[in-house]
Amino acid sequence: MARAFWKGSLSFGLVEIPVSLRPASETDDLQFTLLDRKDFAPVGYRRYNKNTGREVAWDQVVHGYEYEPDEYVVLSDEEIRRANAKTSGTVEIVEFVEAAQIDPALYETPYFVEPQKKGSKSYALLLDALEKTGKVGIARVVLRTRQRLAALVPRGRVLGLILLRYAHELRRPEDLEIPKTSGAVSEREVRLAERLIDEMTSKRWDPDRYKDEYRDEVLRVVKEKVKTGKTHTIVEAGRDREPRRARSDVVDLMPLLKKSLEAHGARGEKEESSAGRRASRRDEPKRPSRAPAKRARASSTKSGAKKGRGRKSA
Repeated sequence: MARAFWKGSLSFGLVEIPVSLRPASETDDLQFTLLDRKDFAPVGYRRYNKNTGREVAWDQVVHGYEYEPDEYVVLSDEEIRRANAKTSGTVEIVEFVEAAQIDPALYETPYFVEPQKKGSKSYALLLDALEKTGKVGIARVVLRTRQRLAALVPRGRVLGLILLRYAHELRRPEDLEIPKTSGAVSEREVRLAERLIDEMTSKRWDPDRYKDEYRDEVLRVVKEKVKTGKTHTIVEAGRDREPRRARSDVVDLMPLLKKSLEAHGARGEKEESSAGRRASRRDEPKRPSRAPAKRARASSTKSGAKKGRGRKSA
């Protein structure tokens, strides 16, 4: 478990609980080093003046905020420090809300909230209350000189703190050019899509089923190259990829939905249509059976054939 990086208290109302925060996730992003393909020496990043191309020393670098294109307001380190939120050392719950009311896009980084005192009754009280009510605590906390918004949630027998993005940090979906779907799809397509969703619905979501396949494949290639000694071998891009198909704005969804249903063990549209035909037959008035007439004609044909063979033999 990662070390606690923050210690303070958790407060709601007049209750103060000494707690610490531990990271509840870890990044396993692939870290690549830029190399010169001539001698495989690392390529570094250079701090330089974009106008003159000359390198700039650290003591000559200042912070600037671009308020207009190519126009900056310069801020000193002291001005930035004074603007930082004051560290209070408290996760202050300001309200409780239903979990479903929080837009999933607001969730950012998860942490564990660990009580500093074992057997903390107030910690257990808050945890049990959140579990039974299904509510989420919305809190303010200052982490690394920045004031953050956070959600306090139960995670098993531990409290979790998930940092939230502020509303102004999310782009509005209204700014996107999304075509209207009203009238664009038929009721049959909607019914098939609903059936496909039912077929693909799991009783319980298990996040352990999902792995970072891209990362695993890259590491497999790395291990294979190390094992075979091909650490400096460069494989150029091949041309065995299939050419991209021409894109079309008009897509027939029915075949795609049917194939998807068949792939997930569904009976597909065939059963639905056959059931409809059976239902329509049940609703139709019964017609007299033609089977006896067919048997009569068949028997008369056979008897005629026998008579013909009798005359021929005579």
